[in-house]
Amino acid sequence: MSMTTSMSLNNSFDHKVGEIDQVMVELDHFRRQTERLDLMNKLHGRMAGVLELSGMIEAYSVWLMPHVEHELVGYNNHVRAKKHLFCSGHGPKRRSIIAFAEKLLNNGDQEGQAYISEDGHYANKWLVETAEDAGILIILKDGTALNTDEINLINESLLILIESLRRALEYEELFDSARKDALTGLANRRVFDERIHGIMDAARRYNRSVTMASLDLDYFKQINDNLGHQQGDRVLRQVAGVFQQAIRTTDLLVRMGGDEFILVMDDTNEENGRILAERLCGAVDGLEIWADPETKLGVSIGMTQWQKEESLDEWLERVDDILYNAKSAGRSRVKNS
Repeated sequence: MSMTTSMSLNNSFDHKVGEIDQVMVELDHFRRQTERLDLMNKLHGRMAGVLELSGMIEAYSVWLMPHVEHELVGYNNHVRAKKHLFCSGHGPKRRSIIAFAEKLLNNGDQEGQAYISEDGHYANKWLVETAEDAGILIILKDGTALNTDEINLINESLLILIESLRRALEYEELFDSARKDALTGLANRRVFDERIHGIMDAARRYNRSVTMASLDLDYFKQINDNLGHQQGDRVLRQVAGVFQQAIRTTDLLVRMGGDEFILVMDDTNEENGRILAERLCGAVDGLEIWADPETKLGVSIGMTQWQKEESLDEWLERVDDILYNAKSAGRSRVKNS
């Protein structure tokens, strides 16, 4: 074989190898595109069956977790007054994470990178625009910052999440009136019925404590009888206001009817729940509302931690019994099991 023929064969072989390498690169690119498309389709599927904002943030976090390990996903829309945080942690660490996330969601700058807390939580923040306004989304990790691939995945997924959030905001605006107490603006019994089983399921799944308190105003009937129903309505709004100021974003506060309220404290044991309950007692006392010179408005609170073997009805019955004991013991006090 001549040298010219040999060189020609080598060049041909090298050309074929180059073509094969190019095909392999293209196949790998196509494979990765297909995998990413399948991943986005799964996100579409998760979001399609969810209506409420809280459910969407949780569904997004569950979808994201296998690909981007994270501690919290949070969303805040100032214009619509809609905020939800989904955190997979528990105990003191969870409270620390939520406090850091709340600070980021509420601060003035709209978007940025490289947020880090004093105890090593890293966060990234995105501006999420819907049709009429914008919200803030944060993804928070513990110990390490998001890398470029993780950020790119989240950026791509936001296109899907934005459409879902728009749908959730429209749905919640439509149904808020049916789920909100018209007098106080608190959640109503319907919201309690919708959310309580999910709270219990999450407590069981993540081995978290959850405590319920039943709050009943003392001498409210005398307020109505002596001062009139208009003043009674104003008192209920005042009480609801001080309750809302004292509780956390993650707590569920419901006006069950009349002067009765339920507070569900997620990731809270009975001991810590009592601290908050005592604070609520003090807040109502501090309103200085008197039906007459000897009769002052107060609140009696019965509270107990959920035992994972008991049903909702059994839990509610225990709470009600403890509230009865609080009333019988002299009112304006906290009783727990």
